[in-house]
Amino acid sequence: MATIPLPNPVGVISEERGEAAELSNEEILRYSRHLILPEVNLDGQKKLRAAKVLCIGTGGLGSPLTLYLAAAGVGTIGLVDFDNVDLTNLQRQIVHGTKDVGRPKIVSAQETLADINPHVNLVLYEEMFTSENAMEIAKDYDIIIDGTDNFPTRYLTNDVCVLLGKPNVYGSIFRFEGQASVFWATHGPCYRCLYPEPPPPGMVPSCAEGGVLGVLPGIVGCIQAAEAIKLILGVGNPLIGRLLTFNALKMQFRELRLRRDPECPICGDNRTITELIDYEQFCGIRGEEAPPEEVGVEEEITVLELKARMDAGEKLTVIDVREPYEYAIARIPGTKLIPLGQIEERSGELDPTAEIILQCRSGKRSADALNRLKAKGFTQLKNLVGGVLAWSDEVDPSVPKY
Repeated sequence: MATIPLPNPVGVISEERGEAAELSNEEILRYSRHLILPEVNLDGQKKLRAAKVLCIGTGGLGSPLTLYLAAAGVGTIGLVDFDNVDLTNLQRQIVHGTKDVGRPKIVSAQETLADINPHVNLVLYEEMFTSENAMEIAKDYDIIIDGTDNFPTRYLTNDVCVLLGKPNVYGSIFRFEGQASVFWATHGPCYRCLYPEPPPPGMVPSCAEGGVLGVLPGIVGCIQAAEAIKLILGVGNPLIGRLLTFNALKMQFRELRLRRDPECPICGDNRTITELIDYEQFCGIRGEEAPPEEVGVEEEITVLELKARMDAGEKLTVIDVREPYEYAIARIPGTKLIPLGQIEERSGELDPTAEIILQCRSGKRSADALNRLKAKGFTQLKNLVGGVLAWSDEVDPSVPKY
C-alpha cells in the first residue's frame, strides 16, 4: 500500500492569541507538570487556556475526553447534550455518578468538570445538535470533538467542520473495538472520504443492542483528548490522514492510512454539498433503498393485553427474537427463543395459520421479525410493544432491565 507523508505539526492557536492568556500563580502550580515539558512549557499552557473546544456528547466518549481537557486547562469547553443520565450509563460514562441518575447529563458534566478545574469556562448547549443550530454553535470554536453514537450526527459534525474549516476529532466504539482519527479537510481527508455513505438502517446495532466494554470509551476518549491537545499546542503528528483502530480483546492497535477522496461530495474537487442537509433522511433513505415497513397498530399488542390473555389461560405462541445471552438475563414466562437471525430458516417450526406474538427487548427487532415472517406468508402476527422492558415496567418489576 502506498504511503503518504504525515502532516507537519499543525496548531489551531496563534502565538499572539496564546500570549494573551496570562496564568495566575495558582494555575502555574496546578499545571506545573505540563510546564516542565519542553513540548508544552509556559507558552503551550497559555495556548491551552486560550483554546475553545466543542464536545458533542457527554456520554461514553464525552466523559473521559472532557475530564482530561478540563484537567489539562483548556480554557473554554462547549458541551452539547440533551439526554438525561440513566443507570445503564454509569458502567462507562464516568463524568456522571449514581446521584445524577435522572438529571440532565449536561448539568451533571458541568458540576464534575467545574470541580476538577474551576478555571475552565464551560458553555452549555442543552439541545440536540441539528442542521438548524450546528453552524451557529460551532462557529466560534477552534476544535470540534465528535463524541456521538449515531450516524446522522457524525455526518452532520463532519460537514459542519468542512464548511467552517475546523478540525473534527473523531472517535467511535462498539462492543470491544474502537477507532479514532482527525478529519480536517484543509490538511487531509474528511469523514466522508472514509465513509461516503452510512450503513443501511439497522445494519449496525446501537450500544444498547450490541453492548460495549465499559473501559473502551475511556481508551478512545483519551486518544481524542490527546489529539485535541496536540492540535492546540501544534506538536507531534496528529491523526490526520490516519485511522487508528483498537481491539481490546486482542489488546491490539492498528493504523490505516487515509487519503482525501477527490470525488468526495463535500471536500472533493467538484463539491455537490455546499450547505447542511437533512441527515436523518440521508442516513435512513438513500437512492432506491426504502425504510423498513412499519408495523400497523392492528399488528401490535401491549404487555397488559398479553398478560390478561395469559391469565385467562389462552394458549399463546410468544416468540422471543433476542440472542440467547439476552434471554438468560431476562425473559417473559412461556416464551420460545428463536433469534432474529434464525427466524426465517426456522419458520417451519411455526404454524403459519396460528396467531404468533413476537417479542424482543424494546419492540424494534420483533417488528423486523414480524415483517420477515409476513413476507413468508404468515398472517396472524402481533408485535409486543415495548418488549421485555415494558413487561418489567408495567407487569412484573422483578424481571431485570438491561
